[in-house]
Amino acid sequence: MSIDLRAFFLATDPSRTLFVNNPSDVKYYIDFSSVRGGDIIGKLKQKITFFKPNEATCTLFTGHIGCGKSTELLRLQAELEKLGFHVVYFESSEDLEMTDVDIADVLLAIARRVSQSLDKITLAEPTRFNDLLEGAWKVLNSEVTGAKVKLGGVDVGVTSDKDKLSLAFGIGEITTKMKSDPTLRAKLNQYLAPQKTNLLEAINRELLEPAIAKLKQQGKQGLVVIVDNLDRIDNRVKAWGRPQQEYLFVDQGEFLTKLNCHLIYTMPLSLKFSNDYGMLTQRFPEDPKVLPMVPVQWPDGSVHEQGMALIKQMVLARAFPDLQPDERLNKITEIFDNIATLDCLCRLSGGHVRDLLRLLNTWIMDEMALPLTRDTLDQVVRARRNEMMMPISDDEWQLLRHVKQNKKVSDDQGYQKLIRSRFVFEYRDSGESWFDVNPILAEARELQ
Repeated sequence: MSIDLRAFFLATDPSRTLFVNNPSDVKYYIDFSSVRGGDIIGKLKQKITFFKPNEATCTLFTGHIGCGKSTELLRLQAELEKLGFHVVYFESSEDLEMTDVDIADVLLAIARRVSQSLDKITLAEPTRFNDLLEGAWKVLNSEVTGAKVKLGGVDVGVTSDKDKLSLAFGIGEITTKMKSDPTLRAKLNQYLAPQKTNLLEAINRELLEPAIAKLKQQGKQGLVVIVDNLDRIDNRVKAWGRPQQEYLFVDQGEFLTKLNCHLIYTMPLSLKFSNDYGMLTQRFPEDPKVLPMVPVQWPDGSVHEQGMALIKQMVLARAFPDLQPDERLNKITEIFDNIATLDCLCRLSGGHVRDLLRLLNTWIMDEMALPLTRDTLDQVVRARRNEMMMPISDDEWQLLRHVKQNKKVSDDQGYQKLIRSRFVFEYRDSGESWFDVNPILAEARELQ
């Protein structure tokens, strides 16, 4: 049976996140935990379900953007829901302006998403929270009239000055205005900054704790909130001179830990190489969990056979989702001109899932026919390398040469940029890390 080129192209879309509880997506899923230093998601699940099911927990989860964190977190959501937990997963980039995030923005986004998810649960009137929301409306000089939403089966909303805002609706109106207008965002954060403790208390006492009590009455095990994409916040410097990532996760980190439910936040990987990383680990109950690259070679340059085998299966599954792994290996030459071409693609990806799919997706579009040829791959890689090299300074080339030679990075500011730009990848084996230059860059003249 011939392969549908368009279907193969769509299956390799690098922007697509796999939902493993979806029967069609699960066919594409490859478990890389055996070569990523252990089953990180399994350990997160154990902490929530076995070790601390009735206590609030807070975990930071990090890794290169595009390495598969969202897919793994959605797998965790599906597994926790099977075990009876109420899980609220959301992408914070939908709620926040990622170039300008404050702690109050994050707390309000969590409160909104949790209250939205409890559409079948009626909670008591959140008086303290409503007072804060009404204060926020006064600050914004905004009025909302005649709007209604349904919460707990009852129509609530703003129908006159005497009516109270429903929690999800009220927060949603405020955060929408905040996200779209930097002036309003600044005004609201000035109002909320001294109220952070009150805001936290209101969320805990009037939303999270009564919600968990009601959920347990319904037979649920507890409440888990997964805040994805917070690793994508911009690292521009705040007006008072503090980089945004350090400000949110270090300076305000204590507030992120104080919500009374199970919490998982994604964190920028570059913070691991910040001078403030030691302080960050003091703010949170445990060190961040890292999802490393899939290793395709060892530090000495030899092939990592197990990692290479799994990454090849990821490619082949996109073309042959209904075949068993052994059967797919017999079909390689239906997609590629020879086995060595597939090996080359996997090696050049550096084990970065999204980068591999991006190369493959572009390659399919450029070639427009199967089998895909090595010549076209070389053209795609040269174009990608040229794009990547443009912003690299002489000092950064020097840092890259150091990484290529020593397989290490330090807490230097320059390395933060190299990690954030995916010029350098992190790998793990038996609890130890090593680093290497992105293979596409590694062949640049400047590194020879």
